Amino acid sequence: MPTVHTNVEAILWVLLSTALFTVVFAAAKFADGAIGTFQILLLRYIGACVTLCWLVARSGSFTQYKSQVPFRHFMRAVFGCSAAAAITWASAHMPVADASAIGILYGVMTVLLGIFFLKEHVGMRHWLAVLISLAGAVLIMLSQGAFQSTLAAIPALIALLSAVLMASEGLLIRLLSQTESALSMMLHISVLGVMLMSIPAFLEWRSVNLPIVVSCLALGPLSVVAQYCTIRGYRIAPLSVVGPVDYSWLIFAMILGVVGFGEYPSVGVVAGGTLIIIGGGILTGIRAQEQSVKAANHPL
Repeated sequence: MPTVHTNVEAILWVLLSTALFTVVFAAAKFADGAIGTFQILLLRYIGACVTLCWLVARSGSFTQYKSQVPFRHFMRAVFGCSAAAAITWASAHMPVADASAIGILYGVMTVLLGIFFLKEHVGMRHWLAVLISLAGAVLIMLSQGAFQSTLAAIPALIALLSAVLMASEGLLIRLLSQTESALSMMLHISVLGVMLMSIPAFLEWRSVNLPIVVSCLALGPLSVVAQYCTIRGYRIAPLSVVGPVDYSWLIFAMILGVVGFGEYPSVGVVAGGTLIIIGGGILTGIRAQEQSVKAANHPL
């Protein structure tokens, strides 16, 4: 049974992961148009691929990571790469906190996808949590003027699309985790990410200086470390403890927006983000309770 010390350790791992991913997703914002979104992602996946290949070479043979479900890995890569492109682009074209607040709707989207594709049972509390979170997203989009101007709506809608894509990737990760190791999944997404991003990156390619290239390549190892931290945290503590920590993404995004870009969140963004966190917290609590019931009914 997890102790208080173990729970604190798990929370710190997930907090570190969330902070690192906040920086990774804001890469295009830091670049300020000096390099395209797809170029950033291609270099990031190359950096991750090199890092993971080095780790695999040290741990044994590549053949041990050969998958029996390659198509699932491919579809996961399609959704994952698209989600990364969407949230990176949205963060570059609207305040980082606003894009992140809409992006964390992926928890709600995961529930909705589970209903339609996995035939999962949901009750009134699920729907209440979904409605609360969606109300928060609408509030943020209203504060952005998303329903008053088509141009203002585009970044918000792209951020919303990223949430749907993240949820779709999460659904496939749930399926893959039943048979695949964490290193195998990270290796596949990195290799396939390089392949998928090559063509769009080539089409938007622009000359960039060496420091920018090195910085983008460094995002690869940084994202690998972030994934490792997530895995460590989720392995040593129950979902009820670490699940809500994912929503610290909004807090880190607000801090990054203020410190890095002078973007102060509006009252609408703070209120909307709070609603999203409340809805997500309810969902996390429900899922944790369901897991406890399953564990009690099916003891080892």
